[in-house]
Amino acid sequence: MPNSARLFARPLCLLTCILSLAVLGACGNTNVANANDPNRLYAEAQQELESGAYDRAIKGFERVEAAASGTLLGQQALLRLAYAQWKSGERTTSLATTDRFLRLHPSSPAYDYGLYLRGLINFNDNLGLFGNLAGQRLAERDQRASREAHQSFKQLVDQFPDSKYTADARVRMDYIVNMLAEHEVQVARYYYRRGAYLAAANRAKQSLTEFPQTPSTADALVLMVLSYERLGLKELRDDAQRVLAKNFPQRQLGLDTPKRPWWQLW
Repeated sequence: MPNSARLFARPLCLLTCILSLAVLGACGNTNVANANDPNRLYAEAQQELESGAYDRAIKGFERVEAAASGTLLGQQALLRLAYAQWKSGERTTSLATTDRFLRLHPSSPAYDYGLYLRGLINFNDNLGLFGNLAGQRLAERDQRASREAHQSFKQLVDQFPDSKYTADARVRMDYIVNMLAEHEVQVARYYYRRGAYLAAANRAKQSLTEFPQTPSTADALVLMVLSYERLGLKELRDDAQRVLAKNFPQRQLGLDTPKRPWWQLW
Protein backbone atom coordinates (compact mmCIF):
# COMPACT_ATOMS: atom_id res chain seq x y z
CA MET A 1 0.00 0.00 0.00
CA PRO A 2 1.37 3.44 -0.87
CA ASN A 3 2.44 5.61 1.99
CA SER A 4 -0.29 8.13 1.19
CA ALA A 5 -2.92 5.42 1.45
CA ARG A 6 -1.55 4.25 4.80
CA LEU A 7 -1.66 7.79 6.11
CA PHE A 8 -5.30 8.08 5.08
CA ALA A 9 -6.31 4.65 6.45
CA ARG A 10 -5.05 5.28 9.98
CA PRO A 11 -7.40 8.18 10.83
CA LEU A 12 -10.24 6.31 9.09
CA CYS A 13 -9.72 3.29 11.34
CA LEU A 14 -9.50 5.54 14.37
CA LEU A 15 -12.78 7.24 13.40
CA THR A 16 -14.47 3.87 12.91
CA CYS A 17 -13.38 2.75 16.39
CA ILE A 18 -14.67 5.96 17.94
CA LEU A 19 -18.03 5.60 16.23
CA SER A 20 -18.28 1.97 17.32
CA LEU A 21 -17.59 2.89 20.92
CA ALA A 22 -20.16 5.67 20.71
CA VAL A 23 -22.80 3.26 19.41
CA LEU A 24 -21.99 0.76 22.18
CA GLY A 25 -22.18 3.52 24.76
CA ALA A 26 -25.54 4.64 23.43
CA CYS A 27 -26.84 1.07 23.58
CA GLY A 28 -25.56 0.75 27.12
CA ASN A 29 -27.26 3.98 28.14
CA THR A 30 -30.50 2.81 26.52
CA ASN A 31 -30.38 -0.47 28.45
CA VAL A 32 -29.79 1.39 31.69
CA ALA A 33 -32.65 3.76 30.91
CA ASN A 34 -34.97 0.84 30.15
CA ALA A 35 -33.97 -0.90 33.37
CA ASN A 36 -34.85 2.22 35.37
CA ASP A 37 -38.06 2.98 33.50
CA PRO A 38 -40.76 3.51 36.19
CA ASN A 39 -43.43 1.68 34.18
CA ARG A 40 -41.19 -1.32 33.79
CA LEU A 41 -40.25 -1.26 37.46
CA TYR A 42 -43.92 -1.08 38.41
CA ALA A 43 -44.83 -4.04 36.21
CA GLU A 44 -42.01 -6.10 37.72
CA ALA A 45 -43.00 -5.17 41.29
CA GLN A 46 -46.63 -6.02 40.56
CA GLN A 47 -45.58 -9.45 39.31
CA GLU A 48 -43.64 -10.03 42.53
CA LEU A 49 -46.70 -8.97 44.54
CA GLU A 50 -49.02 -11.29 42.66
CA SER A 51 -46.61 -14.20 43.15
CA GLY A 52 -46.46 -13.59 46.90
CA ALA A 53 -42.84 -12.37 46.92
CA TYR A 54 -43.75 -9.46 49.18
CA ASP A 55 -40.21 -8.47 50.19
CA ARG A 56 -39.14 -8.07 46.56
CA ALA A 57 -42.40 -6.32 45.72
CA ILE A 58 -41.81 -3.84 48.54
CA LYS A 59 -38.35 -3.00 47.23
CA GLY A 60 -39.72 -2.64 43.71
CA PHE A 61 -42.53 -0.29 44.65
CA GLU A 62 -40.13 1.77 46.73
CA ARG A 63 -37.98 2.26 43.60
CA VAL A 64 -41.01 3.23 41.53
CA GLU A 65 -42.26 5.71 44.14
CA ALA A 66 -38.83 7.33 44.27
CA ALA A 67 -38.43 7.44 40.47
CA ALA A 68 -41.97 8.65 39.73
CA SER A 69 -42.59 10.85 42.74
CA GLY A 70 -45.40 13.34 42.18
CA THR A 71 -46.96 11.41 39.31
CA LEU A 72 -50.04 9.21 39.22
CA LEU A 73 -47.78 6.19 38.82
CA GLY A 74 -45.88 7.24 41.93
CA GLN A 75 -49.15 7.54 43.86
CA GLN A 76 -50.24 4.10 42.71
CA ALA A 77 -46.87 2.65 43.67
CA LEU A 78 -47.23 4.12 47.16
CA LEU A 79 -50.59 2.39 47.61
CA ARG A 80 -49.22 -0.88 46.26
CA LEU A 81 -46.30 -0.52 48.64
CA ALA A 82 -48.68 -0.16 51.59
CA TYR A 83 -50.62 -3.21 50.43
CA ALA A 84 -47.45 -5.31 50.06
CA GLN A 85 -46.30 -4.26 53.52
CA TRP A 86 -49.65 -5.27 54.97
CA LYS A 87 -49.58 -8.66 53.25
CA SER A 88 -46.06 -9.27 54.54
CA GLY A 89 -47.23 -8.70 58.13
CA GLU A 90 -45.82 -5.18 58.56
CA ARG A 91 -49.12 -3.70 59.76
CA THR A 92 -47.67 -0.63 61.52
CA THR A 93 -45.43 0.23 58.57
CA SER A 94 -48.31 -0.31 56.17
CA LEU A 95 -50.53 2.08 58.13
CA ALA A 96 -47.77 4.69 58.13
CA THR A 97 -47.39 4.36 54.35
CA THR A 98 -51.14 4.63 53.81
CA ASP A 99 -51.38 7.69 56.04
CA ARG A 100 -48.50 9.25 54.10
CA PHE A 101 -50.42 8.74 50.86
CA LEU A 102 -53.60 10.25 52.32
CA ARG A 103 -51.68 13.23 53.69
CA LEU A 104 -49.67 13.95 50.55
CA HIS A 105 -52.35 13.27 47.92
CA PRO A 106 -55.76 14.50 49.17
CA SER A 107 -56.93 15.13 45.59
CA SER A 108 -55.72 11.81 44.18
CA PRO A 109 -58.24 9.82 42.11
CA ALA A 110 -57.26 6.84 44.28
CA TYR A 111 -58.00 8.59 47.59
CA ASP A 112 -61.11 6.46 48.12
CA TYR A 113 -59.02 3.33 47.81
CA GLY A 114 -56.53 4.77 50.30
CA LEU A 115 -59.31 5.14 52.87
CA TYR A 116 -60.57 1.65 52.07
CA LEU A 117 -57.09 0.17 52.43
CA ARG A 118 -56.57 1.86 55.80
CA GLY A 119 -59.85 0.36 56.94
CA LEU A 120 -58.83 -3.10 55.74
CA ILE A 121 -55.50 -2.93 57.52
CA ASN A 122 -57.24 -2.20 60.82
CA PHE A 123 -60.08 -4.62 60.08
CA ASN A 124 -58.50 -7.84 61.26
CA ASP A 125 -60.81 -10.65 62.29
CA ASN A 126 -58.05 -13.25 62.48
CA LEU A 127 -57.40 -14.19 66.09
CA GLY A 128 -54.34 -16.19 65.24
CA LEU A 129 -53.20 -19.53 66.63
CA PHE A 130 -53.11 -18.61 70.31
CA GLY A 131 -56.48 -16.93 70.23
CA ASN A 132 -58.06 -19.97 68.60
CA LEU A 133 -56.44 -22.37 71.04
CA ALA A 134 -57.71 -20.34 73.97
CA GLY A 135 -61.22 -20.15 72.52
CA GLN A 136 -61.02 -16.37 72.53
CA ARG A 137 -63.89 -14.50 70.90
CA LEU A 138 -63.43 -11.51 68.65
CA ALA A 139 -65.28 -9.20 70.99
CA GLU A 140 -63.01 -10.10 73.89
CA ARG A 141 -60.00 -8.31 72.40
CA ASP A 142 -59.07 -4.66 72.55
CA GLN A 143 -61.24 -2.86 70.00
CA ARG A 144 -59.03 0.13 69.19
CA ALA A 145 -58.17 -1.13 65.72
CA SER A 146 -61.82 -1.96 65.05
CA ARG A 147 -62.87 1.58 65.92
CA GLU A 148 -60.17 3.00 63.65
CA ALA A 149 -61.31 0.70 60.85
CA HIS A 150 -64.89 1.88 61.32
CA GLN A 151 -63.74 5.50 61.18
CA SER A 152 -61.90 4.93 57.88
CA PHE A 153 -64.84 3.10 56.32
CA LYS A 154 -67.25 5.81 57.50
CA GLN A 155 -65.07 8.53 55.97
CA LEU A 156 -65.07 6.57 52.71
CA VAL A 157 -68.86 6.17 52.75
CA ASP A 158 -69.45 9.84 53.60
CA GLN A 159 -66.98 11.33 51.11
CA PHE A 160 -67.33 8.82 48.27
CA PRO A 161 -70.85 7.34 48.34
CA ASP A 162 -70.51 6.21 44.72
CA SER A 163 -67.08 4.59 45.11
CA LYS A 164 -66.82 0.95 44.08
CA TYR A 165 -65.44 0.24 47.57
CA THR A 166 -68.37 1.79 49.45
CA ALA A 167 -70.73 -1.20 49.39
CA ASP A 168 -68.14 -3.48 50.97
CA ALA A 169 -67.22 -0.76 53.47
CA ARG A 170 -70.85 -0.58 54.62
CA VAL A 171 -70.97 -4.33 55.23
CA ARG A 172 -67.76 -4.18 57.23
CA MET A 173 -69.06 -1.22 59.24
CA ASP A 174 -72.12 -3.25 60.28
CA TYR A 175 -69.87 -6.12 61.27
CA ILE A 176 -67.67 -3.83 63.35
CA VAL A 177 -70.65 -2.23 65.12
CA ASN A 178 -71.97 -5.67 66.09
CA MET A 179 -68.55 -6.65 67.38
CA LEU A 180 -68.11 -3.44 69.38
CA ALA A 181 -71.54 -3.90 70.95
CA GLU A 182 -70.67 -7.48 71.87
CA HIS A 183 -67.42 -6.26 73.36
CA GLU A 184 -69.26 -3.87 75.69
CA VAL A 185 -71.58 -6.69 76.78
CA GLN A 186 -68.60 -8.95 77.43
CA VAL A 187 -67.10 -6.32 79.70
CA ALA A 188 -70.43 -5.82 81.47
CA ARG A 189 -70.73 -9.57 82.01
CA TYR A 190 -67.19 -9.64 83.43
CA TYR A 191 -68.09 -6.92 85.96
CA TYR A 192 -71.34 -8.63 86.94
CA ARG A 193 -69.71 -11.97 87.66
CA ARG A 194 -67.23 -10.24 89.95
CA GLY A 195 -69.89 -8.41 91.90
CA ALA A 196 -69.30 -4.96 90.36
CA TYR A 197 -73.00 -4.51 89.61
CA LEU A 198 -73.02 -0.76 89.09
CA ALA A 199 -70.15 -1.00 86.59
CA ALA A 200 -71.95 -3.87 84.86
CA ALA A 201 -75.19 -1.91 84.55
CA ASN A 202 -73.40 1.18 83.24
CA ARG A 203 -71.41 -0.79 80.66
CA ALA A 204 -74.53 -2.58 79.43
CA LYS A 205 -76.34 0.73 79.17
CA GLN A 206 -73.41 2.17 77.21
CA SER A 207 -73.74 -0.67 74.73
CA LEU A 208 -77.41 0.16 74.18
CA THR A 209 -76.74 3.88 73.86
CA GLU A 210 -73.76 3.67 71.53
CA PHE A 211 -74.80 0.62 69.50
CA PRO A 212 -78.60 0.28 69.45
CA GLN A 213 -80.39 -2.50 67.58
CA THR A 214 -77.55 -5.00 67.42
CA PRO A 215 -77.63 -8.75 68.17
CA SER A 216 -76.26 -7.93 71.65
CA THR A 217 -79.19 -5.70 72.65
CA ALA A 218 -81.09 -8.44 74.48
CA ASP A 219 -78.01 -9.49 76.45
CA ALA A 220 -77.36 -5.89 77.47
CA LEU A 221 -80.94 -5.51 78.76
CA VAL A 222 -80.67 -8.75 80.70
CA LEU A 223 -77.50 -7.54 82.38
CA MET A 224 -79.18 -4.26 83.28
CA VAL A 225 -82.15 -6.08 84.85
CA LEU A 226 -79.92 -8.40 86.87
CA SER A 227 -77.54 -5.66 87.95
CA TYR A 228 -80.28 -3.28 89.07
CA GLU A 229 -81.88 -6.15 90.97
CA ARG A 230 -78.62 -6.75 92.84
CA LEU A 231 -78.29 -3.05 93.55
CA GLY A 232 -81.86 -2.81 94.85
CA LEU A 233 -82.78 -0.24 92.19
CA LYS A 234 -86.26 -1.59 91.56
CA GLU A 235 -87.54 1.24 89.37
CA LEU A 236 -84.60 1.00 86.97
CA ARG A 237 -84.89 -2.80 87.05
CA ASP A 238 -88.58 -2.65 86.11
CA ASP A 239 -87.90 -0.18 83.29
CA ALA A 240 -85.24 -2.45 81.80
CA GLN A 241 -87.49 -5.50 82.31
CA ARG A 242 -90.35 -3.77 80.48
CA VAL A 243 -88.17 -2.90 77.47
CA LEU A 244 -86.79 -6.45 77.39
CA ALA A 245 -90.26 -8.04 77.53
CA LYS A 246 -91.59 -5.77 74.79
CA ASN A 247 -88.75 -6.30 72.31
CA PHE A 248 -87.58 -9.80 73.24
CA PRO A 249 -90.54 -11.64 74.77
CA GLN A 250 -88.83 -15.03 74.50
CA ARG A 251 -85.61 -13.94 76.19
CA GLN A 252 -85.05 -15.47 79.62
CA LEU A 253 -83.19 -13.77 82.47
CA GLY A 254 -79.84 -15.53 82.43
CA LEU A 255 -76.26 -14.81 81.43
CA ASP A 256 -75.67 -17.99 79.47
CA THR A 257 -78.75 -18.36 77.31
CA PRO A 258 -77.62 -20.30 74.21
CA LYS A 259 -77.76 -18.37 70.96
CA ARG A 260 -76.11 -18.51 67.57
CA PRO A 261 -72.98 -16.31 67.55
CA TRP A 262 -73.44 -13.42 65.13
CA TRP A 263 -69.85 -13.58 63.84
CA GLN A 264 -70.43 -17.04 62.32
CA LEU A 265 -72.44 -15.30 59.63
CA TRP A 266 -69.33 -13.51 58.36
